[in-house]
This record gives sequence, structure tokens and C-alpha cells, in this order.
Amino acid sequence: MDATPTTSTRGSWNSKIGFILAAAGSAVGLGNIWKFPFEVADGGGGAFVLIYLVCCFLLCFPVMVTEIAIGRRAHKNAVGAFEALGFRNWRFVGLLGVTSGVLILSFYNVVAAWALGYFVELAGGHFSIGSEFGTFITDVVKIGLYAALFMVMTAGIVSGGISSGIERASKLLMPTLLVIILGLVLYGLTLPHAAEGLRFYLIPDFSEVTLEVVYNALGQAFFSLSLGMGALITYGSYLSKRENIIESAALITLTDVGIAFTAGLLMFPLVAFLNAGDMTDVQGGAGLIF
Repeated sequence: MDATPTTSTRGSWNSKIGFILAAAGSAVGLGNIWKFPFEVADGGGGAFVLIYLVCCFLLCFPVMVTEIAIGRRAHKNAVGAFEALGFRNWRFVGLLGVTSGVLILSFYNVVAAWALGYFVELAGGHFSIGSEFGTFITDVVKIGLYAALFMVMTAGIVSGGISSGIERASKLLMPTLLVIILGLVLYGLTLPHAAEGLRFYLIPDFSEVTLEVVYNALGQAFFSLSLGMGALITYGSYLSKRENIIESAALITLTDVGIAFTAGLLMFPLVAFLNAGDMTDVQGGAGLIF
């Protein structure tokens, strides 16, 4: 059986930086800005960070290289890639990946609606939204409208295709996100008790490390790098053969891990400030962000 994939006219990335930002953008989000500090808070602070970094670079990086390579070789999405390469019986693996992406979107959409609504309420001068957040997210009509708005915005970007939609949006939104996070980090570092927050975040406490913490760190690494859900296979299918996959994957991993790490530098000084330096009972959850 000839495993050489058939070629077809399809879109492609206009630039290497566009691919890297888009791939990093598919990974950066809940996993980095919310879930990562959440897991750090519940996993012993710096010890979790260290285990997470090891998982990202020793285990997840090779998986990322493989997913991108499969996509570029097959020029197919996650469902068709394995079949195009001659592994017909593995087609269900790509289908499982896409299914996991749909399931992730089901809760991503809800949390995105929370964030969008939170921003709109603050922009409208409703500065008590933080203390009323629990009530706000139970307003089914409001949250439903914000969720619908988020899906319309997402569909609008995706409908533009690879270069005119996803790549263009990534080149605008990713630098904007980075500037906002860095600005908030600088602000957080000027607050009282910021040192206590940094100490909790950066100094490992290995007495808190259990098998569950290691498992959570590995799961966090896979989740935050968008592995196993077919996204990178699909993105790789639009990648030029001139691009170095290992170099691109390294830059994507560094970008993703860098933003996750920076989110921790933002979060824990603020938590220390709000708790007057008491970091003995830091817990994750929606309250850590909202």
C-alpha cells in the first residue's frame, strides 16, 4: 500500500512567526493563566512548577514534534492523517483527539463567557462584580448570551481560514496578551507582601509532592500544550516543508511554558497581597482569577 499522501491545493501559513503564535495560541489560555496557578496552589508551590517543567521538556516536547510532523507529512486533519499515512486502523485515534477538543470547547466556552462578561461588567463601571461573581455566573441568560457571543467571535476568526483568520488574529491577540500579562506582573511586584507570594511560587516544597501531584503536573503539561486533541496535527498540515519542525516546536513550548510561568508571577504576589502575606492556605479555583 502506498503511504504517500495525496497533495491538494490548500491554505498555508504566511510566516513562521504566524505558525508559532497560532500554535502557542491554541495552547495558551485556561491551561496557563487559570489552571496552572490553580495546580501550583494545590501542589506544593515551586515543587509542582519544577515537575511541570520536566514534563513539558522531556515528555511533551517530543510528542509535539511528532504531532506536527504527522500533520505536515499527511496534509490532512487529525482524523484523516493516520489513514493518509497508511495506518487505516488508527483513524479512530484522530477521531478521539477531535472529540476531546469538542469536549474541551464545551467548558472552555462557559469560562470564556465568564471572562467576557466580567470584562464587560467592569468596563461598564460595575466594580463590585468581583464580590458578586458567584451570583453573576448563575445568571443563565447573561452567561448564555456571552457564551453565544464568544462562539460567534470564534467562528468569525476560524471562517477566515488559516492565514487570513487564525494567523492574523494570533499576530494581534498573542502580543496583546503578553503585554497585558507583563504589565500586570510589574504592578503585582510593587504590592506589599509580593515577596511572600514569590517565595511560595518559586521555592519548592517537596514534602507536598505525591504521586497525584506528579500525575497532575503531567496532565497539566499535556493540556497546556494542546497535545492529544488533534490541533497540532491540523496546524502542522499547513506547515511548509522548509520549516524546521524541531525548532518550531521548541519555540512553541518555550512560549507556552513562559506564559504559564509568567502567569504565576502575576497571580501569587496578588494572592499574597490580598491575604496580607499569609500563604499557608492558598487554594485554586475560579476565585483565584475572578
